[in-house]
Amino acid sequence: MKKKLLFVCIENSNRSQMSQAFASLLGGDKVEAYSAGSRPSGIVNPKAIAAMKELGYDLSVHDSKSLDEVKQYAPFDAVVTMGCGDACPWMPAKRFIDWQIPDPKHLEPGEFNRVRDLIRDKVRGLLEELND
Repeated sequence: MKKKLLFVCIENSNRSQMSQAFASLLGGDKVEAYSAGSRPSGIVNPKAIAAMKELGYDLSVHDSKSLDEVKQYAPFDAVVTMGCGDACPWMPAKRFIDWQIPDPKHLEPGEFNRVRDLIRDKVRGLLEELND
């Protein structure tokens, strides 16, 4: 049975996009991953695209989406929020998780990649947890 995951941040242009990408990369066909923003920017940050390209993932094919655009896929096994606080409305899910991950939007590439790698490690841990 595939695990359905939703990653939510404010703009859906950095953290949640990379989380969705890592869930797909690391979870393979065992995961259905989605991402959305409480106030989507409408674009995926070019820095996020470049950071993921370094790992062989093409984030340029992703779109910045609102929660309304992904609610049709609910219920989720887990909804992971990161930094949207009260702006994240409720979404049907078995589990709600909040990751305190800094917004990398204005960081230099080296610092941006540290946030990217933190996200990768958190997604890896979540997938292991869900498969136990």
